[in-house]
Amino acid sequence: MSLEEFKDRNIGQGNYVTVQEDDYPKTGWSAFKQVVSRSVKGELFGGLRITMKMMTEALFKDNMHTVQYPSEKMPIGPRYRAVHKLLGLMESGENRCIGCGLCEKICIADCIRMDTKIDENSRKEVLEYSINFGRCIFCGYCAEVCPELAIVHGGRYENASEQRAHFVIKDDLLTPLDKLAQQQEYPGFGAVSPDADEKIKKTPLAY
Repeated sequence: MSLEEFKDRNIGQGNYVTVQEDDYPKTGWSAFKQVVSRSVKGELFGGLRITMKMMTEALFKDNMHTVQYPSEKMPIGPRYRAVHKLLGLMESGENRCIGCGLCEKICIADCIRMDTKIDENSRKEVLEYSINFGRCIFCGYCAEVCPELAIVHGGRYENASEQRAHFVIKDDLLTPLDKLAQQQEYPGFGAVSPDADEKIKKTPLAY
């Protein structure tokens, strides 16, 4: 192709061929026959056969394929990232959070708020900890950056509400004291290793 032909942008001079040209019906009877010929095919009766089979099993064999939510819930994966959980220490029952504020700083949705103070033992105490689930995008950065593994993603995914105030919660995130024995541990920095008992050494009496 020469430079002059390449610069020629007049598309009206090109030799174009119509790729697809439908034979549209001209009368109403032709349109009706076209609809019937395109609709009534083997795939239609195959789909109806599957539907009738599943409906018969549900009515007479009690084999329901539909999950009756919320009475029935589908199982979710163990690594599913849902509503956050604040883990506690099983020995003392205290919250693992040390108030470092890394989760609040790394949150890209700016939805975590924390209020701390210095207690009488010169240690930082967490007074308020809230997550605005109306803004949270469940990225998981807060759980990854936590040095004490205090905040993780749990398996509860039902957080819909009609009130905006319900999206900022704290008590629902905390693990109740009577359920600490059922608390699920997550692998990561700060978690108890499986061979922790073997690594325990006696404290020497003299140095």
